[in-house]
Amino acid sequence: MAVTRALTITDVYDRFVKGKKTKVEDWDYKVIPENLTALKDKYKIKFEPGQIIPEDKDMVNRLFQAGLEMLVTTGYYCQDLGRVMHVTEEEVWEGIKKTPTKLILGEGKDIARFYPRHGNSNVKPIIQGGPTGSPISEDVFVQIMQSYAQEGVVDNLVNGVMTTIEGHPAKSKTPYEIRATMAELRATKEARVRAGRPGLGV
Repeated sequence: MAVTRALTITDVYDRFVKGKKTKVEDWDYKVIPENLTALKDKYKIKFEPGQIIPEDKDMVNRLFQAGLEMLVTTGYYCQDLGRVMHVTEEEVWEGIKKTPTKLILGEGKDIARFYPRHGNSNVKPIIQGGPTGSPISEDVFVQIMQSYAQEGVVDNLVNGVMTTIEGHPAKSKTPYEIRATMAELRATKEARVRAGRPGLGV
């Protein structure tokens, strides 16, 4: 029996290129809903009103098995390529095994350590602050990022997206997109310094 190894980014790309051509409308409105409904029935998934996170261990296990089967049978969709790639159950487990048991972001007094958490965990959750991919004007980018960085409860930052650079739209696949990205990095660094937290992870 061949030893399963974790997939590389090039493995993933090759599988997408060779994957089944699928329209995004079919993926969103046919493939996903039909597969979800079938697995919901197969694993008898039922949520109690008002209970967002189930605590019943049998239900939790069935949810995991349903999710695993959904991933293996349905696969991943790449909208840019309009194709679907699949993974095996063995590859999923190998990926889980390779998942880091801790993650360290930032440096110095601003360092944040991430550890796995389970239901009703006593481990403090990590708090990420930031506009998380939202469009932000270049005129107020530093100030907005600073407003998150200066909050003591924030453990690390997530960038917004600069919509313009020197007045030019930061259009995708143009040099302006690259310049805007570089400006975001500089502005985020400045925001952390202004907030007195230069080592805060991003």
